[in-house]
Amino acid sequence: MNLKDLKVIFMGTPEFSLLVLENLIKNTNVIGVVTQPDKIVGKDKEKSFSPIKKLAVENNILVLQPVKIRREYQPILDLHPDIIITCAYGQIIPEVILNYPKYGCINVHASLLPKLRGGSPLHHALIDGYDKTGVTIMYMDKGMDTGDIIRQSEIPIHDDDTVGTIHDKLSLLGSELLMETLPSIVNQSCVRIKQDDNEATYCHNITHEEELIDFNKTGREIFNQVRGMNPYPVSYFNLNNMIYKVYSVSYEVTDRYQEENGTVIRQDKNSLSIKVADGIINILDLKREGKKRMKIEDYLNGEKINFKGMICNDK
Repeated sequence: MNLKDLKVIFMGTPEFSLLVLENLIKNTNVIGVVTQPDKIVGKDKEKSFSPIKKLAVENNILVLQPVKIRREYQPILDLHPDIIITCAYGQIIPEVILNYPKYGCINVHASLLPKLRGGSPLHHALIDGYDKTGVTIMYMDKGMDTGDIIRQSEIPIHDDDTVGTIHDKLSLLGSELLMETLPSIVNQSCVRIKQDDNEATYCHNITHEEELIDFNKTGREIFNQVRGMNPYPVSYFNLNNMIYKVYSVSYEVTDRYQEENGTVIRQDKNSLSIKVADGIINILDLKREGKKRMKIEDYLNGEKINFKGMICNDK
C-alpha cells in the first residue's frame, strides 16, 4: 500500500505530538484526530484547546474529543482506520480500539522501553539521573507501555539538558523514526521484540508535592530535579515566607559546612548558596512569586534582605 492511501487516525494532545502529526499529514491520509477535551482557563473562563486540535483544524481534519474514550469509542471505529497512531494522548485506549485496525495501534513513546513506562518519561529521564534516553515505536496492548517494540533510537543526556531541550530533541526524533518505520509496519516486515518486564522502570505523573526541593537530598539529586522540571512544572522552595521557583542550580560537594540542611550558607551580590546533604547548591536562575524570572545576580542586586542563616522550607 502507498502511504498516501493509508487511512490514519492520530491520537495526541500536547505540543510534543505536533511534529508526529505534521509528518503524518504530509505523508499519509489522516482521516481523523482524537485529542483531549477543551479546557476552560483563566478568570475570563476562555476555552483552550490542545495544540493537536489546532493543527487538525488548520488542515480541515475531523477532530474527536471523547471525555472517556473507553465509553465513547464508536465514532472512532466508524471512520474505519487502517492504522491508529498515538503519541502522548493522555487516556488509556480500550481493547475494542486496539484490536480494530488492520495494521494495529502504534505508539510513539518518549523513552527506551522497558525503561520509563508511564506518563512523564521526559521529566524522569533527568530526575532519575539517566545518561541516555530516546524514542520507542511500539505496538500497543492493554498494558501501560508494555507492547512489543518495533524500533528504538537513543540520544545522550548532557548536564546542560533540561526537560525543555529533551522535549524538543525527542519530538523531532520520534517524528522521524515513525516515518522511517511506518513502511515496514504496513508491509508487515517489521520485527516485533517482546519487552523484558524484569528491566522495566516506571514514571508516574509528577505531583505538586514533588516539585518542592528537599534539601536533605544530595546536590546532584537536586540538580537533576531542577533541570528535570525546567521549564515545566518548575521546582520551588520557600524562604522568608515567599515561594521561589528555581530554573537552574549548580552544586559543590564539600564537608566544610555543618549547618542544618536548607540553611542559606552564603549570600553576596552574585550568589545564593544553600546547604544540602553533601555540600551546597548555588541558585543561578529563579523567580520569586509576584516577580519576573531573573538571573540570581539581577535578583540579589535589587533585594534588600540578607537571607544568610535563614532556613528554606522552614515551617
